[in-house]
Amino acid sequence: MNDKDIGEIASWLMQGGLKGMGEADILAGFCEACRVRGLNVDRAMALMDTLHPVYEGRAFRWDGNQVVEREFEYGPTQQGIAAENWLRSSFYHLLTTGGDEVRRRIGFGDPIDFFGLDTLKADGHTDYLAMVHRFEEGGTIGEMDCFYSHFATTGGAGFPDEDLRVLRKLTPALALAIKCTAMGRIARTIAEVYLGEDAARHVLEGKITRGKAERISAALWFSDLANYTRISDTAEPDEIIPMLNAYADAVISSIHEAGGNVLKLIGDGTLAIFKARNSADACAAALMAESLLRQRLRDLNSQRQIEGRPVTDVYLGLHIGDVFYGNIGSMDRLDFTVIGPAVNEVSRIASMCRSADRNILMSSNFVEALSSHKSNDLVSVGRYALRGVNRPQELFTLLSSAA
Repeated sequence: MNDKDIGEIASWLMQGGLKGMGEADILAGFCEACRVRGLNVDRAMALMDTLHPVYEGRAFRWDGNQVVEREFEYGPTQQGIAAENWLRSSFYHLLTTGGDEVRRRIGFGDPIDFFGLDTLKADGHTDYLAMVHRFEEGGTIGEMDCFYSHFATTGGAGFPDEDLRVLRKLTPALALAIKCTAMGRIARTIAEVYLGEDAARHVLEGKITRGKAERISAALWFSDLANYTRISDTAEPDEIIPMLNAYADAVISSIHEAGGNVLKLIGDGTLAIFKARNSADACAAALMAESLLRQRLRDLNSQRQIEGRPVTDVYLGLHIGDVFYGNIGSMDRLDFTVIGPAVNEVSRIASMCRSADRNILMSSNFVEALSSHKSNDLVSVGRYALRGVNRPQELFTLLSSAA
């Protein structure tokens, strides 16, 4: 491969990274371009750790001779079989020895001392090259501090010196292209995890100007845990966070499954909105989320009772109204959220659940907006004075909750 070929592949990699091409597509395109120009690579893998609440990182594979899983996420590598495999890997060897690359001519008597080399040899590969490209502090995010890659060939002579030279020269460009796409993915993940999917979409579209907000009509959800203060005072300290996570997962997954967007977690409380083309559909979606939540709570509480852990319920207030949806805050600290009297009102409705002895309360506006969707399943619990609201409000609950 001459310098012109190397330049063309490097240019293609840069364009792929700038365009945000998928990581697996970048790896495949790189390997195929190398093969076309005479570099006999038959199998490759690239991986990087990431910043994600569940996954430790993502890996990408390519094989020139068979169909393989092109990409997958991997979980923590600190325990179990994953830890054993990681400790036996060539990448771990490079990290602990401070090396940049390691080669094994597995078809010519070199030791089969790293995880996966036995499989490569059984599949007819003769030579193996693994590399690590470390990032400096300014290029590191979380555990994403280096780019790992390995290449294998079935060539009868293994990798010629020229092929090794080309791989060493081009792999940094491959790393940069894949990292470019990965950074965009990390930005989306962080935004969605901390802001919610809909708010994240607005922010990533560039709607981050302070004070810029749109007026929307939405069904509003505010929920919190029943008796949380009492439980937190009596439960073991190391039980509190797992308990909050378990109940938050039930609430958030139910909202998302019904098409809602969680905007804020406030201790044990959750603020969410449901948007739809018409108010009846938005309110129906909120009630669907409530139904999903009750089933999850039954399952969760049954399991926690078996384990001897504290259980609780979720108090829920539902309302509908116009709110301002956008950026609120200072020059250097913004929150993408909803504000307006309706937000205050839905939190007050939720706080009345304890007084009304119901786990769900809805405003009269919410019930009116439902139309015929589910209005026959609702019953009034009377008029209540809500703190911060001028006039008493008639509140409703589900017949199943009132029974």
